[in-house]
Amino acid sequence: MHRRNGKIRAREVRVIDDLKEQLGIMSLSDALQLARTKGLDLIEIAPNATPPVCRIVDYGKFLYEEAKRNKDSRQPANRMKELQISPTIDPHDLGVKRDHAIQFLCDDMKVRIKLRFRGRQKAHKEIGFGVMNQFVNDVAAYGLADSPPKMVGDRDLNVLISPLPRNKRAKNPRPSTAPPPSESPA
Repeated sequence: MHRRNGKIRAREVRVIDDLKEQLGIMSLSDALQLARTKGLDLIEIAPNATPPVCRIVDYGKFLYEEAKRNKDSRQPANRMKELQISPTIDPHDLGVKRDHAIQFLCDDMKVRIKLRFRGRQKAHKEIGFGVMNQFVNDVAAYGLADSPPKMVGDRDLNVLISPLPRNKRAKNPRPSTAPPPSESPA
């Protein structure tokens, strides 16, 4: 990944010491000698600069800090879950899907609800819109629909629900911690 110590090819390098202060431009042999006297490594951090920039630092610590910096800079992926329902869904099944959606919203995920019309159901789309609107109203305390339910083609009815901010969201009905064990009579 990084050239260090004897692997550096440049004759002259700009040196930064272990306190992140510039020491100026010096020959490679002088920079290596300075790093050795401090018991540290000379690492090339900007090989394309003229002259290349090298830093005196412990290589293991340098790799750790770089990994930590890369981890912090990554944006969380746009996490999304999709649930499928039908216009003739049983009320209990709809409740189970609603509970799943609430859990996903409490975990800061977006939820796409997809309702597919099959066969003769396409003739009565108002039933599907009623089911979808009821679902959106049931999860309103946890997430807000980005837009009203929309038809995609002639078969699918979709809506995207985004989680509310944590301070405006209702309390998670199923916290991730396990309930305390109940005491049994001895």
